Amino acid sequence: MAYVISDACIACGSCEGECPVSAISAGDGIYVIDPETCIDCGACASACPVDAISPA
Repeated sequence: MAYVISDACIACGSCEGECPVSAISAGDGIYVIDPETCIDCGACASACPVDAISPA
């Protein structure tokens, strides 16, 4: 089960660098997680300053 980024995302990019498999990329106004690549490690959720990332 992949993590997801909600509309609360402020597009700061702090999560992108934390992802060990590069599953996170800039989307249209917010960052997005590729569910096929995500390994469900939670590193991105820990890095998010606004708690916009949670398990799907």
